[in-house]
Amino acid sequence: MSKLESTLQASDLEVDLQQRYVLGQRLDATDYEDATARIVDWANRRESRYVCLSNVHMVMEGWDAPNFRQIINAADLITTDGVPLVWCLRALGVRSAVRVYGPDLSLHVCAAAAQQQLPIGLYGGTVQSLEEFAAFLQSRFPAIKIACSIAPPFRSLTESEDVSYTKQLAESGARILLVGIGCPKQEVWMSKHRGRLNMPMLGVGAAFDFHAGRVKQAPAWLQRIGLEWLFRLLTEPRRLWRRYAWHNPRFVLFFIGQLLRGRRRRFIGHRHVGRTSSSEPINKV
Repeated sequence: MSKLESTLQASDLEVDLQQRYVLGQRLDATDYEDATARIVDWANRRESRYVCLSNVHMVMEGWDAPNFRQIINAADLITTDGVPLVWCLRALGVRSAVRVYGPDLSLHVCAAAAQQQLPIGLYGGTVQSLEEFAAFLQSRFPAIKIACSIAPPFRSLTESEDVSYTKQLAESGARILLVGIGCPKQEVWMSKHRGRLNMPMLGVGAAFDFHAGRVKQAPAWLQRIGLEWLFRLLTEPRRLWRRYAWHNPRFVLFFIGQLLRGRRRRFIGHRHVGRTSSSEPINKV
């Protein structure tokens, strides 16, 4: 039995993940094997689920829009896509926390789907980027089956368009859906389609363009030290400078505040326990 097969069998057990909240948003302390096993298990059961791959941008979008944060927190799995969130989990006591990066998780899931003969669907990007991404997947995983590829327009869909696309996905035979229409749009879309599509949905952001070679990924060493955002800013300054200038400083400030408040509460709690215990009467035998 292969390592993947044993992992997938183990996924039948309902194992609770360690969870923490960063600025009100839940994070699940998962890893690539665990996340992939859960997703494939849901696909085999034809369960309608959605997975959010969280980073600082997503946390701050939720901070600014509580309704969006509710959508994230209602997800079936929330991974630490961004390295700073791994650091946050560790600071909050989950020492074993690791990164589960969307483009890499996409490949783990596609590898498992090919092995398990589970057709996948692709939703997002452009027609050309989807063709290039599909070619990449087929060259890397020859057994993979791509049941459906949809490049929706870069605007809000009409009701009839959404009904048509949803029907196409539902009838395609896809068992896992990769959704690449960007945060926060893809998370809202997945939330609205849970219960309408009997398959797990993964919000993978720019994974299609990364693997198709249309957008460069940050070097691994920059990713490891949490500076992927700087690389992306330098490569796409006009599109991203407002996001990083607004979100990143506030995230650092607010999370430091969260840590300090947590330590203050623990300190007050310890003092209260100490005073209570010292004032208790001594039981005489």
